[in-house]
Amino acid sequence: MAETKRIIAAEQTLIEGTFAPELAVVMERGRITRVCPLAELAPDEPVERFPRRLLVPGTLNAHNHSFQSMLRGVADDCNFFTWRDKALYGYTPYMDEEAVYQGARFAFAEMLRAGVTTVCDFFYIHRDGNANDHAVIRAAQEVGIRIVLARTMYDWEGAPKEYQESIPDAVARTRELWQAYRGRDDVHVCPAPHSPHAASPAMIQAGSELAEELDTRFHIHVAEGRYERDTIRAQHGKTPMRWLESLGLAMERMTAIHCVWLEDDDIQLMGARDTRLVYNPASNMFLGDGVTRIPDMLAAGIKIGLGSDGGCSNNRVSVFDEMRMCALLQKVTHLSSETAPSAEVAFAMGTAGSADTLGLPAGRIGADHYADFVLLDMDDPSMQPPFSYEKNIVYSMTPQAIRDVIVGGATVYRDDQPLRTGWDDILGGLRAVMKNWPGYPSI
Repeated sequence: MAETKRIIAAEQTLIEGTFAPELAVVMERGRITRVCPLAELAPDEPVERFPRRLLVPGTLNAHNHSFQSMLRGVADDCNFFTWRDKALYGYTPYMDEEAVYQGARFAFAEMLRAGVTTVCDFFYIHRDGNANDHAVIRAAQEVGIRIVLARTMYDWEGAPKEYQESIPDAVARTRELWQAYRGRDDVHVCPAPHSPHAASPAMIQAGSELAEELDTRFHIHVAEGRYERDTIRAQHGKTPMRWLESLGLAMERMTAIHCVWLEDDDIQLMGARDTRLVYNPASNMFLGDGVTRIPDMLAAGIKIGLGSDGGCSNNRVSVFDEMRMCALLQKVTHLSSETAPSAEVAFAMGTAGSADTLGLPAGRIGADHYADFVLLDMDDPSMQPPFSYEKNIVYSMTPQAIRDVIVGGATVYRDDQPLRTGWDDILGGLRAVMKNWPGYPSI
């Protein structure tokens, strides 16, 4: 992350949902210290000007599994359980520390290419330790993306052994990982009991308690598929959120992922307890899971962010894509273009909303926030005609319009090239670890 002072000025800057011209953004030590009209700067202040560029907050991918980017095409067009068993469970044995590292570099560099400046990696191939978790974080630091490592706590005996841990081990290792990176802006760690079907009630409780101890949020998949809702109802006689509440969890610290199959009461409970949601529209469509009730959740006051989910259940890692998917899917589901989220609301979900679900000062261009931005080409064909750049960004923009990506005040991606390590190195490393995997083409 950048340590020196830097001042940039694009032709127009997005402030609170509206583009404004002739603004300077002042950054020091990786954070925004001031946003002001250019005329208010001292005459001798050095300003980097970006003509014909739009400056917008960097997007935050609030839910991803980086290792899954290595599995695109392995089990596409399958039902959830076939997909899980063939792709995730089938290839996990080949994912040693080097493979995890190379896969994460690839996933994170592709996210930068798509304008993602922060990723939450919900990671669970631990192999009885933290070496793989450190490898994921090292990959993020190398390419220059900000990371939240949601260290998964997983004790379902039906999963690969590489995922499984005892409750004491999961707690101790998550605490140890958090301690190793505490106080940093570029790396954050939080507990993530996997889900009601893959983490026991005691493991989920341990994750919530650890979040209280460490003063973090905790992440958990909830009701992604209808089967989980039905199982909870059959076993416990409760809806998913009411069952989680009955465990005595710190609901105000919970960031729930998916939440496709919730009842009205679940939604009202989330709003009342400030339980936050990460919505993954493309992944939910890809796996045939269903449609999360976004208008109802917004009406209940739930803070909502966007995630791409894993690179083999979407199969893209762009939050700009998720904004478009969110708005369009909700419109067709509710047969309304007016009551479903607008482009502006969808954009806010992928920026400020995702930051809220992660508990980070990001996703907004304002003082005391992380200096994370994307510079867009105003003259790119996908941004024309310029009646509304706000609408165009969500509905028509293509990746070619993304020209610069800035994280922590430092430019890390420019003109389709990662600046800290090149595509040849990233793709070469990926191919080297995958060349002997089953089914990998010998080309």
